[in-house]
Amino acid sequence: MMAILKVYRTPIGFHDAYVAAPSQKAALAAWGTTHNLFARGVAEIVTDPELTAEALAAPGTVIKRSRGTAAEQIAALPPDAPRAKAAAPKPVKRKPAAPRPHRKPLDAAEAAIAQAKERHDAAARDLAARLAALQEERQTLDRDHRAEIARLEEARERVAAVYEEATKAWRG
Repeated sequence: MMAILKVYRTPIGFHDAYVAAPSQKAALAAWGTTHNLFARGVAEIVTDPELTAEALAAPGTVIKRSRGTAAEQIAALPPDAPRAKAAAPKPVKRKPAAPRPHRKPLDAAEAAIAQAKERHDAAARDLAARLAALQEERQTLDRDHRAEIARLEEARERVAAVYEEATKAWRG
């Protein structure tokens, strides 16, 4: 059984949009809206056979028809209200400009940072020089120690040899 089609109309600018649809919901969908234009009184059902013929020939398709000629549309506009003379523009009151902030505190802070970095770098260089001197002193100490131990071991070897000879002679 085929649904009975009705023709609905809503204004779109200078045109009326007609659509043949089985329900108001289908008409709203064809117009691409989710707002209930019927409840707002913006859309209505059309019964005039002359206006419904084109929409019934293409169900579900939106048919646009001009509401009149351009001259009729312009004539339907309300008359222009008399325009008041434009008042002279009022002078713009500006806030007094705030004084430019001083850069001296920022410069002082940056200078303090630079001085701290210089002090750190100088202390690090001094410490590196002292560390190099200590390493050299350690190497000298180790070399002297090895030389002294070598001399003492040679002397011990000589004394041990003399002791061995004396012990052999004593035993007989």
